[in-house]
Amino acid sequence: MSGLHQSDPVNRARLRWRARRGLLENDLILTRFLDAHEETLSDEEVDAFSRLMDISDNELMDLLMGKTEPEDQLDLPQVKTLLTRLRLA
Repeated sequence: MSGLHQSDPVNRARLRWRARRGLLENDLILTRFLDAHEETLSDEEVDAFSRLMDISDNELMDLLMGKTEPEDQLDLPQVKTLLTRLRLA
């Protein structure tokens, strides 16, 4: 069953636009992940991805590299699961 994100090309384009980051390393990781998984992301995964896009590039890089773990508003099961997938991308 496809969720709201998958059924709306505008939402998919918006997610890809938000994945464009100032730090090249972040940009490469996120783009590679979306290239491979964008069409199969659940709404929960899209929510987690959007939450990660709300933080600074440096914070995101530390999370992606495993230097830090999600805290506060990011300390959610779906964010942790998505980070694990992103770290493997």
